[in-house]
Amino acid sequence: MTELTEKPMADKRDSFSHIEEKSDLEGHGHTAVVQTQDSRFAAVNARNKPNPLSKGLLLLYPILFVAFMNSAANGFDGNTFGGVSSIPNFQRRFGTNVAASNGFLAAIYILGNILGSFVAGPLADHFGRKRGMFIANVVVLIGSAIQAASMKRRDMIAGRVVLGVGSVLLGPSAISYTVEISHPAFRGVMMGLYNGCYFIGAIVSTWLSYGILDATKGEINWRIPMATQVTQVVDEPGQGARSFGHSRKVGHSHEIESQAKDANTGGSRYHGEGDPNHPVVQLEMDEMRDAIRTSGSDKRWYDYRELFNTKGARHRSFLVLCVGFFGQIDLPPTSYYMPLMAKTAGITSTKQQLLMNALQSPIMTIATLMGVYFIDKAGRRPMLMGSSTVCTICVLIVVVCTAKTVGHPAVGLVGISFVYVFLFAFAFVWTPIQALYPSEILAYNARAKGLAMSGLWLNIVSFINTYAAPVGITNASWKFYILYLGIDATGILFIYLFFVETKGRSLEEIDEIFADPHPVKASLRKQQVVVHESERHR
Repeated sequence: MTELTEKPMADKRDSFSHIEEKSDLEGHGHTAVVQTQDSRFAAVNARNKPNPLSKGLLLLYPILFVAFMNSAANGFDGNTFGGVSSIPNFQRRFGTNVAASNGFLAAIYILGNILGSFVAGPLADHFGRKRGMFIANVVVLIGSAIQAASMKRRDMIAGRVVLGVGSVLLGPSAISYTVEISHPAFRGVMMGLYNGCYFIGAIVSTWLSYGILDATKGEINWRIPMATQVTQVVDEPGQGARSFGHSRKVGHSHEIESQAKDANTGGSRYHGEGDPNHPVVQLEMDEMRDAIRTSGSDKRWYDYRELFNTKGARHRSFLVLCVGFFGQIDLPPTSYYMPLMAKTAGITSTKQQLLMNALQSPIMTIATLMGVYFIDKAGRRPMLMGSSTVCTICVLIVVVCTAKTVGHPAVGLVGISFVYVFLFAFAFVWTPIQALYPSEILAYNARAKGLAMSGLWLNIVSFINTYAAPVGITNASWKFYILYLGIDATGILFIYLFFVETKGRSLEEIDEIFADPHPVKASLRKQQVVVHESERHR
């Protein structure tokens, strides 16, 4: 198997076909024909099934979990502000009982996201993924402290801007780090869990706001939730990941070989069960050398050309923008405005509104954990189209029910119930996909800057949605939801026409899909692999 890594990329698939015929002719032991994605990694994986409980992967999981906590830090703010903005003491101090004022304070955090997006990619490329996460967490800590200690509106604005900058800096470093050191067979699960950990912060913040509302007096009932965010800040990942050179920056050609040796050590330890000649490790090594270029744009902080300089690059960037758009403009941001949506449906009790706000995080957490199990089994395209179809139906029901709420409070409750169905369907697929898909389809040399571009675009869209939603719901009521109905339906069509399937491929093999004249068709091709029991790597 090692000889395969020495052949040109174009010859490797022929080599696998030769092995399939030879295994069948020899007839030693049991053989089985397995249908997989048309990729070299899928063929290797079929013959060398990784054990998720192997020693190497058990050592890798804690390292990944530390990176996941960066996602938890992001989850804390969105739901914290949604809860505290409905608390009377907070409203009196900052005037958030007015829709436009509430929308501005919510959206100013996203303005910080936008500002931070311009340096997030270069930070991850120049300092490396680990140091990038550490710097981002320091900024988050500063912003959280300012926000919790705010006495005037200007203090809250400053704190939310700084917090927004720090939060967006986390993304390119943490997501790139996670996708690059995850075992290829479990990349979908690991990235799904990364985004799912958003809800760790969300659950803590929403239930904290709900629990202390009546248990405390004065402004401490909103300052404690905001101050608690500093506990979500984490240090850079453990030293055990240092040997993964593939997740660090590279400068000159001699550094590539040095990085390759480091990556081989880390790959064999975590991906190859301690064997540097494991087929998965050898395939990763070959593809890593092909992917890393000394002249890549990731070596120049100002160079974003690789996001647009070829047809394939433009297709990748288009898909990244689609994920950001359809993943944000699907419904008003419930993490901020569930209390307002509940009020529109006829629920006026502050306690009940906070309870409804708190319920969404556990529901979405359960959905995400269920979804990550299927993400590498069913594939990205079918799950995205299925989820978007259910979400579209739910929005249609919400529109109808909200329109009939006046004089029929029970109908309004039905509409709110389908908001939770929407959240479950969305979190089941879109929550893991939003982090996974862009990081998969972006080329290695453009990944950090592409994720920063994704963060910029996502936050521009989110800023508009966050600021417009309370005004739109207040002034137009149920008619405002029709906008989301049309966008959700359009998303299904875009996924079918333009989204490629990435299941069962290594990151470098995804590059070959975009080099094909017809990327979507190329991504859907299948191959048959003959698996001989005596071939399996033990």
